[in-house]
Amino acid sequence: MKVEFAPLNVPWRRRAQTAAVAQWVFGFLALAQLCCGIFVILLLGDYWFISVFYALWLYIDWETPQTGGRRSEWVRKWVVWKYFKEYFPIKLVKTSDLDPRQNYLFGFHPHGVLVAGAFGNFCTECTGFKKLFPGMTPYLHTLSFWFRCPFLRDYFMCAGLVSASKKSVSHVLSNEKGGNIAVIVIGGAGESLEARPGSLTLNILKKKGFIKIALKHGLRSWNAASFQNSQWKTECSSGLAWYKAASYAPMTAHYKKNRTLIQDVNWEPEEITFELNGMYTDVQNSN
Repeated sequence: MKVEFAPLNVPWRRRAQTAAVAQWVFGFLALAQLCCGIFVILLLGDYWFISVFYALWLYIDWETPQTGGRRSEWVRKWVVWKYFKEYFPIKLVKTSDLDPRQNYLFGFHPHGVLVAGAFGNFCTECTGFKKLFPGMTPYLHTLSFWFRCPFLRDYFMCAGLVSASKKSVSHVLSNEKGGNIAVIVIGGAGESLEARPGSLTLNILKKKGFIKIALKHGLRSWNAASFQNSQWKTECSSGLAWYKAASYAPMTAHYKKNRTLIQDVNWEPEEITFELNGMYTDVQNSN
């Protein structure tokens, strides 16, 4: 793969945007390994007591990602997220008001390579979520294993990320005062392997768990569609999943060439319909 360096006359704002995205990509691809390494180094060194005390805290705090997490508005409003948004750029489009007295479940799709649209809109305030939806609190549900990593779990929870387990989603949607939004990337990580420019592949036909949860809590499932979320060049030419996964790293080298507007749009669905056997039949309207 040929490496192309940016010219020296690139404006500082563009460089700041690239740096913001680079640290975000690093957070997904290598920060977990770094945090685990720091934990082990501290444990084996003179500051072993830091790891011991953190391990005790981890044991006490283990269920927090399942019970709404521990968000920090300070982290969500970091200036770095402003440059992160401007890089693509990311835009949140509101098509309907939300009642802060009710809870909502958002089905987000497509996953894309690293879920840039969902993270930018629901884990930061860079696109003005609070201003567009006053009284609403979004929770982006992600894989549970992220919350088993020391230090990283606390950073993720500060942004509003919580576990994607059934218990976690039910907890968010059980708020009696309302105002909570559970955001689930329906296709999951497997859908990211289908992300390629010029195509939109959804992996939702067998994903019925979120519908059952919505019915259990008497909710409607809302759309949160991300346009252009799959347009990053990933250099994937093999049908093998392991090769596609390995192509995440080369993908980062093509960010500069493939900047494109990521536009997330939400809209109110029509009524969900089911057959007697429980199979979902109205995919287009309810998602």
